[in-house]
Amino acid sequence: MTGLSDSFQRPINYLRVSVTDRCNLRCVYCMPPGGVKSIPHNDILSYEEIYTIVSAASELGINKVRITGGEPLVRLGVIDFVRLLAKIKVIDDISMTTNGVLLSRYASELKQAGLRRVNISLDTLKPDKFKQITGGDRLSDVLESIETAKAAGLNPVKINMVVMAGFNDDELLDFAQKTIDDDWNVRFIEIMPFSGNGIVSPKVLSAREMKKRLDPLGKMEPTRPSVGNGPARYFRFPQAKGTIGFITPVSEHFCTTCNRLRLTADGKLRPCLFDKGEIDLRRALRNGASQELKQLITQAVESKPRCHHLSEGVVPHDDRPFWQVGG
Repeated sequence: MTGLSDSFQRPINYLRVSVTDRCNLRCVYCMPPGGVKSIPHNDILSYEEIYTIVSAASELGINKVRITGGEPLVRLGVIDFVRLLAKIKVIDDISMTTNGVLLSRYASELKQAGLRRVNISLDTLKPDKFKQITGGDRLSDVLESIETAKAAGLNPVKINMVVMAGFNDDELLDFAQKTIDDDWNVRFIEIMPFSGNGIVSPKVLSAREMKKRLDPLGKMEPTRPSVGNGPARYFRFPQAKGTIGFITPVSEHFCTTCNRLRLTADGKLRPCLFDKGEIDLRRALRNGASQELKQLITQAVESKPRCHHLSEGVVPHDDRPFWQVGG
């Protein structure tokens, strides 16, 4: 392992792998109101193809992998895929982002297969609002999965809440209280404007504004995450065992410390979520050019842009909708 760095001297050691563009929910900030068109099955990478790519990336310096979707647990065989990734000795952290609907069924098996921890997307604690946001009546399943994942040892279980001004921001205190009462690890995420999602020019509630809303619970102190590769800044109330994180792609972008690449379900390697540039690994792989994978991965790293421009009001226009790029 030689280590990867981009042209701005940022170390790159983290690969987000989308295993499917399918999802069993229809969240308003992710999917358009008119429905979606799935990628043809033959265009989706097989698990063996993904394994080949991850193996090549690991030889260059990637040692952390996050499995995403769509919703990764709707793809058959994902537990065996985790087990396959766990055989790559250099990979020391395998995690997953899920909506939690199916997680309670598979949490123990995923842990045994080699998954270290999970992030669960949950934007409300109210059943009626959950249905409005996701199109499904599955809040009880998600809440059960949180407890099942903790019991299985997929810790720390992180709860990702996308904060939407005027819609669910009235629940900030409720989620924060969970870090005190139930040892939750909550991360508040500024909503990201993205072409193809169901929200047009959403108002961003900044992390600074969110923190002010939490003042009634006391003074938060900065804390360090126990594990993780992400951009959140963490805090803790004095009486809490859980933590609160803020992810600020708009108000305080974290591009200067970005350490990641994204592999889409159809085999495109994206250096940046908010840049439509991508490199086709599937074509090279299916043409038998497996030895060129390292060159293509290195090329992707070298093409990684310095930063996005969301804070300047520039919304990227991309042919790919949000659910296809793994978040």
